[in-house]
Amino acid sequence: LSSRTSAAEKDVGGAEQKEKQYRAHQGFGDHRGAVNGAHTYFYTDEAKCDQHMETFLRCIDASSGSSEDGFSAIKLTALARPQFLVQFSEVLVKWRRFFLQMAAEQGQAGRAVLEMKLEVEKLQEALANLGIVTKAESQEWFVGESLGTNSTVDLLDWNSLLDSRTKISKPLLIPNRQTGQLEPLLSRFSEEEDLQMKRVLQRMDVLAERAMEKGVRLMVDAEQSYFQPAISRLTVDTQRRFNRNQAIIFNTYQCYLREAYDNVTGDVELSRREGWHFGTKLVRGAYMEQERERAAQMGYEDPINPTYEKTNEMYHRCLDYVLEEIKHRRKASVMVASHNEDTVKFTLRRMMELGIHPSEKKVCFGQLLGMCDQITFPLGQAGFPVYKYVPYGPVSEVLPYLSRRAQENRGFLQRANRERDLLWKEVKRRLLAGNLFS
Repeated sequence: LSSRTSAAEKDVGGAEQKEKQYRAHQGFGDHRGAVNGAHTYFYTDEAKCDQHMETFLRCIDASSGSSEDGFSAIKLTALARPQFLVQFSEVLVKWRRFFLQMAAEQGQAGRAVLEMKLEVEKLQEALANLGIVTKAESQEWFVGESLGTNSTVDLLDWNSLLDSRTKISKPLLIPNRQTGQLEPLLSRFSEEEDLQMKRVLQRMDVLAERAMEKGVRLMVDAEQSYFQPAISRLTVDTQRRFNRNQAIIFNTYQCYLREAYDNVTGDVELSRREGWHFGTKLVRGAYMEQERERAAQMGYEDPINPTYEKTNEMYHRCLDYVLEEIKHRRKASVMVASHNEDTVKFTLRRMMELGIHPSEKKVCFGQLLGMCDQITFPLGQAGFPVYKYVPYGPVSEVLPYLSRRAQENRGFLQRANRERDLLWKEVKRRLLAGNLFS
């Protein structure tokens, strides 16, 4: 447990000040005995991160040599110490929650997140009344690019105040509404954690530069919800720098999360404002049982949609939004990473309605190697970019990944008879035609 805990938590009382979702928990570490569980490998030094980066570099080279316009996937928990990602995620969530509280006090509760706009003067008065900064000091917060239109600040402007490339240990106080006390948002980051931020961004830069050099696109995998705010923030930071001319870096959105649509629309809007290409892989999600078990044990709200049907609705809603963005700006790309035939049919229909041609390669499809060939091959034969996702590594470490994919796609697996029947039909056709092996 010690290696999963930040320096701040090891201080007396430090853990109690953390949000429940972002506390270290004994039951969700490296439990190799349960193959069904998602493993998180916590480590106390950064040498492992550098070793993982070298592995990812070799994977990019292999992808370049085996296919045109290939993809390579990376996991940020391999490039940054997981306990740092948990801690940074908590900072981002608290900062966003503070914005929502301020918006509610300005009478904007219930609006869509991107429609909430704080009036700067009222915001400055509120910050002064809370004792956070004086009105004169807060004027420095809202100048230049960080000031929204018509003297307002929206969530994207607000997020820009937390620049991941600056020294994040600079003290910033925000109010705890439950205790009525001001609490430091960033000052609990140590000098070592400042260095960790710089190191993970440097590793991502190295991988992105190699990907550009080799003509490979880089997909950053989504992970558990208590890592995800930091993962998305670091990925978007990399997209802003490397997706200027085309989508090289792809962020992954898990549509079983209740906040998936807000996350997608927020990042698309940011890409519009800053003029870079939005790239995404959409998945349904693979950590459902672990997420729900952890939320129940630790006493915070379940982050997952209540039903599979709600997740389907969320997936199609997010996908439709990105397809509309492709139609209107042509500066977005999406991988539909799904084994669901209805989702593939939905995508093909909407592409036709919106006039998005397969040759543009703005929409591609992906299925896991060994699964759903009856979807993959017809798409490829019809001219759509389609990819087989190839997991690699020692069997003992790859099995948990495959078991999560099987769990994620259990609805498909229940209909596996159909694929078996199709395969048997093809065998008989080839036998009758006398070309079994052609």
